[in-house]
Amino acid sequence: MKFAAALLLIISYIAMASAHMAMLSPVPRGGVGTKQYNGRIHAFIGYKDSKWSMRFPCGGYAPGPVTNMRAGQTINVRFYASGMKANHIRSQPKPTSPNRQFSQARHGGGMCEFSLSYDNGKTFHLIGRYTRTCPDAYYQWPVKIPDNVPSCTEKNKCLFVWTWTANILPQWYMNCADIRLTGAKKNARRPPKSIQIVDFRPHRMRVTAPGDGTKHRSSSGPSRKEINDNMNGRY
Repeated sequence: MKFAAALLLIISYIAMASAHMAMLSPVPRGGVGTKQYNGRIHAFIGYKDSKWSMRFPCGGYAPGPVTNMRAGQTINVRFYASGMKANHIRSQPKPTSPNRQFSQARHGGGMCEFSLSYDNGKTFHLIGRYTRTCPDAYYQWPVKIPDNVPSCTEKNKCLFVWTWTANILPQWYMNCADIRLTGAKKNARRPPKSIQIVDFRPHRMRVTAPGDGTKHRSSSGPSRKEINDNMNGRY
């Protein structure tokens, strides 16, 4: 019944201007199926309507469900597009012919970055990056938690973060999943690199992310080289 109710909410919000792309798994704050879901999780940071304002960090959503993670684990990130059906949400969909695909507001792809935050979104530690074809709900996007990261167990502080700089439109997206991270026992350190944070408000910043130019259909997905790079800390 809970899943059915969540699907009804999804359908009711499809027509909203905020329905673009969002992280589906791991489940983010305000994500599909959570109590906070209001149809705006798909919106870019800075989007505002009469009911919600997507704020930095994490869209302004309160802490949500907690996902357990551990150092050295590979997280297969999935994305949500408003054109997905219930069976696509439950299982990993497969690309089909262009005429039979669900619509995705991919905005030409762009740059997806994945990071950890130990302080509820005040600072970020880069652990993965995909460019050109990301995001795309037809594929999984493997991200490896580095072997030597420290643990993070403090309530409402530990985050797995997805950020996306779109290619065609000047928009920047951010979703945050609450996590409990079991880290390395010796010589642990936080990844030194941070993420790109973009302020697209008028006259503030012009950023072009490398993309594939595909607006609404599936891409070729992550390349073998990109996956290997992410598994080996080259990002």
